[in-house]
Amino acid sequence: MKNISILGSTGSIGTQALEVIRANPELYNVVSLTAHSNANLLIQQSLEFKPQLVVIGDENQYAAVKSALPGINVLSGEDALCEAAGLFSADLVLTALMGAVGLKPTIAAIEAKKTIALANKETLVVAGEMVTRLAAVNGVKIIPVDSEHSAIYQCLMGEELNSIEKIYITASGGPFRGKDRSFLGNVTKEQALKHPNWVMGAKITIDSASLMNKGLEVIEAKWLFNLDVEQIDVIVHPQSIIHSLVQFNDGSIKAQMGLPDMKLPIHYAMAYPKRIESKFERFNFMDYPELNFYKPDRITFRNLDLAYSALKTGGNMPCIINAANEIVVDAFLNNHIGFLEMSDVIEQCMSDLPFIASPSLNNYLETDQYTRIFARELVTKKHLAI
Repeated sequence: MKNISILGSTGSIGTQALEVIRANPELYNVVSLTAHSNANLLIQQSLEFKPQLVVIGDENQYAAVKSALPGINVLSGEDALCEAAGLFSADLVLTALMGAVGLKPTIAAIEAKKTIALANKETLVVAGEMVTRLAAVNGVKIIPVDSEHSAIYQCLMGEELNSIEKIYITASGGPFRGKDRSFLGNVTKEQALKHPNWVMGAKITIDSASLMNKGLEVIEAKWLFNLDVEQIDVIVHPQSIIHSLVQFNDGSIKAQMGLPDMKLPIHYAMAYPKRIESKFERFNFMDYPELNFYKPDRITFRNLDLAYSALKTGGNMPCIINAANEIVVDAFLNNHIGFLEMSDVIEQCMSDLPFIASPSLNNYLETDQYTRIFARELVTKKHLAI
């Protein structure tokens, strides 16, 4: 039996991970659960799975969670997240926290030498060089949970002696594939949240609609698989059946395929290195007689180009783009800026904020903080100008 800590258990990835655990009680045991503010669901999960440690990020809800869970160690705050990440009894830490808040707990898990199932791409976007170097020093394996990176990871199994020529990260194109800027200038959050293939949280769904999600995945892939920028390409694949592809130096290409269901990569990461039988729905070729591929429109959807630019610049620039993006997505979801204005704010943050070529952890944390302040000021100006 494998002991699992889930950081971010009330989000989309966390709840699906618990579905996998619920279906395989003989294989997995939950030792810690954490949530930011969804106290009610965290309590329900804790009563069902009975972990050793429960963490509620919002300290105002600590008393309610504590009183509802007698006999369970309940903590709150950022330091408590790091404690959950490094819990001695855990064999695997699933980091499913949303945003840059996942960085410090992931580092804590690495320092505790825990195997990590990484569903928090922002950790590698913000500080990929530092995190992967630390993982190598501590002999820690990072198993990606994002469907695209899980696909690449699976394609590379048994290929340790062979060179990667290029990887192709697939994108569904989101709800606005093929639309022009005149259309996008008036889209609503309700339209943007209607993803054609995947059921995800609001933030990642907006990122998918703007192609920022692919940009962040490009940055994540660079660090996960030790690639040059030129080796990472994005292709639009509307059916979301091929999750990503790897081309080797002899020209051969491997692809990982399956129905668009996040429980599949979660199941793979948690069971690794074994493949455990599942009752998930199976892919049928006859249901998909055509699989289509297109170039992404990087002129209309500028976020993808901004992410490539940030990766090429390096240093704290990916940290800036990530923090700015979190602010503008929240602003869009609250009707404070338009869909296209998100890219404008991100680009201005990249051009105006201080660049640090070789940042320390404190530099990353400070960059994240002042980028958010600056981005909020830009959003306020745009909102007041409406």
